Amino acid sequence: MTSPVDPSAYKEALIFLGTAGVVIPIFRKLGISSILGFLIVGALVGPYMLGGLAQTYPWLANFVFTESEEFSQLAELGVVFLLFLIGIELSFERLLTLRRLVFGLGGLQMLVTTVVLMLIGLWLGLDPAEALIIGSVLSLSSTAIVVQLLSDAKRLGTQAGRASFSVLLFQDLAVIPILLLISVLGANEEGFTFADILTAIAQALIAIAVIVIVGRFLLRPLLRLVAATRSGDLFMATTLLIAVGAGYAASLAGLSMALGAFLAGLLLAETEFRREIEAIIEPFKGLLLGAFFLLVGMDIDLNQVFSYPVVFILSAVALIVVKALLFWLIAGLFKIDRKARIETALLLGPGGEFAFVAMAAAVATGVVTSIVSDALLIIVSLSMASIPLLDYLSRPLSRTILKAAPEMPMEAPPETNEARVIIAGFGRVGRLIGTMLEEHKIPYIAVDTDPQVVASERKLGKPIYYGDAARPEFLRRCHIAHMQVIAVTMDQPKKVEDVTVAARAERADIKIIARARDDRHAVKLYGLGVTEAVPETIEASLQLGESVLVGAGLAMGLAIASVHEQRDVFRKMLGRPNRKEELALARRRKARGISRANEET
Repeated sequence: MTSPVDPSAYKEALIFLGTAGVVIPIFRKLGISSILGFLIVGALVGPYMLGGLAQTYPWLANFVFTESEEFSQLAELGVVFLLFLIGIELSFERLLTLRRLVFGLGGLQMLVTTVVLMLIGLWLGLDPAEALIIGSVLSLSSTAIVVQLLSDAKRLGTQAGRASFSVLLFQDLAVIPILLLISVLGANEEGFTFADILTAIAQALIAIAVIVIVGRFLLRPLLRLVAATRSGDLFMATTLLIAVGAGYAASLAGLSMALGAFLAGLLLAETEFRREIEAIIEPFKGLLLGAFFLLVGMDIDLNQVFSYPVVFILSAVALIVVKALLFWLIAGLFKIDRKARIETALLLGPGGEFAFVAMAAAVATGVVTSIVSDALLIIVSLSMASIPLLDYLSRPLSRTILKAAPEMPMEAPPETNEARVIIAGFGRVGRLIGTMLEEHKIPYIAVDTDPQVVASERKLGKPIYYGDAARPEFLRRCHIAHMQVIAVTMDQPKKVEDVTVAARAERADIKIIARARDDRHAVKLYGLGVTEAVPETIEASLQLGESVLVGAGLAMGLAIASVHEQRDVFRKMLGRPNRKEELALARRRKARGISRANEET
């Protein structure tokens, strides 16, 4: 017989799912962001609030967290998937285009902020090693919260978004030397030297190089092998394996799991599987990031905050002000306009999530005392909890301060979404359409579910990606919101219908040109919302008729005109709406789409 199920084993998952499925929608209805909602719930059900009452009221233990460690591993996966997606969206090519901001602005911000905060620590009486670690840890900002806020608001492409992302990316890279430096300082009781720092950095670079080299030779062949099975479940499992496995491999090398996942994302960004992977990871990232924010909320000891409110609140404010002011001065050297500098400074002023990882390592190695670490993490948690509010205030504040100051033009984004057409299915018909678009210099992207087709066409330089265009999340990753036309060219009628439904649900006004099997299939497609259905049998008959008319001696112009007239007759027979009906139908669809978006909001 199987042993009875222990309900407590599922307590953490139930609390988290209850928060995500019940509490957060209520907060969203009240106008509170989901990030702030998770932080609030985490603080309330964490070990320092209701969780601390579980010893007095045992029944309460079923609904709260008595230790934050119970949830930490699940929460860390949220940051891993976030960095994995960032790597996929960035790619090595885009990283090179951002190198001035990443290594220039990001590197200078990290160096100056670390030095200033270290000097403040020495002034407060900390020893040099402790001051160095605390200064470097506090100079980090929250990648998880800031990127999530910018992504949700579609502001990553703005100058403030690019500056924030570049600095955060360098900080993520700097986490590894910081962790290695902590281990070096912990092992060296006599102090540290410049050679110790260089050794830590060299170890990090070697580990990164190994991960990149191994991944470049293994990842693409592995995904092609799995994609050939045509199993979406297996492809999803392999994608999750790559994201988590790369992080685990990095952790074995002494690096952070988030950096390993980021490197894996960079390696996959140039492959044909990029957009399908993005669509698969996105739901996991969003849910697990919620777990991370919940964990951050648990680490806020509200009892200590209530005991010494002035000390902790003023310390958090001082941290934000110092870091924001330093960034404001440094960003001016890189010709970032004043409005973007204000927004970015407020976003990067608070502390970051890697402080929890670094402080745990510092306490374990004896570099930082537990008393200092606990106080520091409360300050970092309070500052992180203020990020949604600071983001909300940054734009009106910048408009108020700079209402008379002209804005400098933004730099060109590192990657523009120039494509205007999606070709769903890149077989014989899709390739012909792609060739015609290329002749007229109309940018497009093609998608196909056959990995062999995708691999062969990418070798020819075609902008094709592996993925299923019938999935709404995949269409969003293909930037359907900015497209003019989607051509559905597959030869499976059911697949054509599925893509049509998904595309029309995403965009009420996009033009959908679909390949139909015959006249009955075309009628069905018009009912599903295609703009133009092209039946294979009818078009073949019309082309044959044109050749017969010309062969019989009719002038080419008259033959073509006759074919067009006959095509219009067929369209009416098939039930294709006329122009007025199309416009009215598009307006109704757009209105329904806006209404649905408002409801979701």
